[in-house]
Amino acid sequence: METTGQIEAGKQPLYEEIAARVGGLIDQGTYRPGERIPSIRALSRQMQVSVNTVMEAYARLEDNGKVEARPQSGYYVRSRLAEPGAKIAKGEAGEEPAACCVSIEEGPMRIMRTLSDPSMVALGGGIPNSDLLPVDKLNRMLASESRRFPIQSVSYTGPRGTERLRTQIAKRSLSYGCAFSPEELVVTSGCVEAVTLALHATCRPGDTVAIASPVYYTFLHSIQWMGLKVLEIPSTPKEGMSIDVLGYAIRNNPVHACLVISNFNNPLGSVMPDDRKRELVGLLAQHDIPLIEDDVYGDLAFGTDRPSAVKAYDEKGLVLYCSSFSKTLAPGYRVGWIAPGRYQRKIQQLKSLFNIATATPPQLAIAEFLTSGGYDHHLRTIRRVYSRQMEKIRDAVARHFPPGTRVTRPEGGFVLWVEMPEGVDSMRLYEEARKKGIGIAPGPLFSTAGRYGNCIRLNAAFWSERVEQALETVGEMAGKIVGGAT
Repeated sequence: METTGQIEAGKQPLYEEIAARVGGLIDQGTYRPGERIPSIRALSRQMQVSVNTVMEAYARLEDNGKVEARPQSGYYVRSRLAEPGAKIAKGEAGEEPAACCVSIEEGPMRIMRTLSDPSMVALGGGIPNSDLLPVDKLNRMLASESRRFPIQSVSYTGPRGTERLRTQIAKRSLSYGCAFSPEELVVTSGCVEAVTLALHATCRPGDTVAIASPVYYTFLHSIQWMGLKVLEIPSTPKEGMSIDVLGYAIRNNPVHACLVISNFNNPLGSVMPDDRKRELVGLLAQHDIPLIEDDVYGDLAFGTDRPSAVKAYDEKGLVLYCSSFSKTLAPGYRVGWIAPGRYQRKIQQLKSLFNIATATPPQLAIAEFLTSGGYDHHLRTIRRVYSRQMEKIRDAVARHFPPGTRVTRPEGGFVLWVEMPEGVDSMRLYEEARKKGIGIAPGPLFSTAGRYGNCIRLNAAFWSERVEQALETVGEMAGKIVGGAT
């Protein structure tokens, strides 16, 4: 067996020869984008070379952009799709950020109803796959905990929520760089309520909220309801909100709060790097501006390490950290939480005013699930599935959508952003897809100014032959729009 990684003198290193052979199979289409190639040990046995030689060959293929390593999974053919650049999030060329009022009309509301219609192939929704959730186990715990605590299960818990759940949440906060005590937490009815409470605690009608663009549309509803203004800050698929533009905006506009989805942003799927998170906290601290952080997707990282929270860098109590179990365990249980920092007393008052307390039985069930140790095992399972399905979605877009289409490459969560050629009107695409029983989320839904007209959000939580057929149909429609056909 050759173990030196070198064949006869004067010839190319053996690892380069192996890299060329595997690369040739990829170029010929033997191994397609998103498909797993032989493991290092398997190829070592097949070609009778050392493991180190194969590792060097695969490293060379990685450097050439032909394959990618996926944690605990192996090596896969890298998609040929390019990722969208920063320009998708900047709006019109040369445009400076300016605050504007939010007006959510019937059109966007109708689109949102389509995305939740069970009769549609929902390609663009933002919900997890219920088939991957521990439904039976949670429901058994819901029943058993209600029997175990018969009085507590039908009683108000107080605005902060059950101590047992808050304790379990506090224990898990170490994984994202925080060290919450149970007393610092308030249980909410999902993350949206947590964010809404945070907006009420930090802003008054007429105030301006800086938010990464494209914007998760539910936030726009909360902002409209409160009579606030939105200042859209451009964001990129790799780094999230532009700190430079935010700094410029703060110097030239009254900004009363900032709102970010820090990890696996909806809809881009971006993660703000740690140094940018630290920079963001420092910038806002200079101006004493509160930061509302939504980290609802953080537990769905595909790699071994969960990304840190922006809250981990907060030294002044200005970050109001919001999250929930809606994307990982049970959206219908409506259990979220907030760590409000210096706004603790205000948040507790508002929670008591809004709805007194979050429903007790779901809190008891989730607390027991966390206590039993099943949560981490569950996360490992759904992370692997979502990672595979994310690549399947990207591969389907590469095969079926018109040339020039670009797609983000999220490293967690289950939403991704598709930028089609400029000639594609995503609102028209939405209407045509709807007629065929397919729901997509058009780009203008994620902006107050109707930006992102050639973009759509897709959901990778679901995969089936029906989903792939729907993606093929949408891709063909987009191609016809580009070509000017009807």
